[in-house]
Amino acid sequence: MVEALIVNLGERSYPISFGSGLQADVRTKVAELTNAGRKVITLTDQNIAKQHGPALQAMFGAAPTLVLKPGEETKSLAEFGRVLDFMAAQQLDRTGALFAVGGGVIGDLGGFAAASYLRGIEFYQVPTTLLAMVDSSVGGKTGLNLAAGKNLAGAFHQPRGVYIDTGLLATLPAREFAAGMAEVIKYGLLGDEELFARLERAPLTVASTGLATVVRRCCALKARIVEADERELAKEGGRALLNLGHTFAHAIEQSAGYGTYLHGEAVAIGLAAAARLSQQLGTISGHETARIEAVLTAHALPVRLRAPLALPALMTAVARDKKVRAGLPRFVVLQKIGEAVTRHDGITPAMVEACFREAGAVDSL
Repeated sequence: MVEALIVNLGERSYPISFGSGLQADVRTKVAELTNAGRKVITLTDQNIAKQHGPALQAMFGAAPTLVLKPGEETKSLAEFGRVLDFMAAQQLDRTGALFAVGGGVIGDLGGFAAASYLRGIEFYQVPTTLLAMVDSSVGGKTGLNLAAGKNLAGAFHQPRGVYIDTGLLATLPAREFAAGMAEVIKYGLLGDEELFARLERAPLTVASTGLATVVRRCCALKARIVEADERELAKEGGRALLNLGHTFAHAIEQSAGYGTYLHGEAVAIGLAAAARLSQQLGTISGHETARIEAVLTAHALPVRLRAPLALPALMTAVARDKKVRAGLPRFVVLQKIGEAVTRHDGITPAMVEACFREAGAVDSL
């Protein structure tokens, strides 16, 4: 049975469809578009093409498909140009549509290409990883990485539909599933104390009977936050809350080299660091920090760096973070487990450095 959750954004509203066997629904949408004389193209990666070839064929038939290398390095200017060139080679016009089938890298890159080509064409998300299902496929943030920092180029471009079939996670490597759980844990920390308690009682696995329910719960929480602050313009709180742990995480990804850590692994370290920062601010206790680290560890996620990184490089990356306002980094911190706020006041560079040092950063390599 297919369920739908609507992201209410006026004329940019769209459904998130949940269910098993959503191939038929995607195929129906593709037929609807092509029967209306609109060209459809598909963007995916080599892993998806290899593991889900028959499903891709069933959903998209002979639609032109561009297959990219998997991994965070693909979210680059070079690959972005390659996607745009592919669109032009297929003579896509403004009625065309792109289907992004894959994880967060494919969704972010495909969405940005769709936002840019001919100043914007429609695109659809078919996420195949847990991280993409609960986070990156919903909300319309698209983009790529620059040498200067993570996700520094991009656009807000909402999809026209999202198709979430948790059955696709059966072939997902354990490390990738764990990386997705970092975002699930993030949702519990920032706005769903009951979800965090559920994860604390028993780790969620790909075989858990409640997996689909948890995915939908995360999407619903994100949808409500996006509806209230679509373009992250709120002076306090708002959509920026979804970046809990990410200021630390993005700095780690850039400093270590994109691809060294999966995004979710860096987020897990970032969540532990954000907890320690919150503890320094006096809003949560050492006991609560320990609880957060225990839940991350129980889901096979790191809470400290695998190898030391240079503190100066990490702090430089923090200064370039997208959430910087008037030259001041903004951090998302916890008031308690289940409630987060944005803050820049009272947070000194020394406090941030202390969090990085606890994570394993060193003054120099």
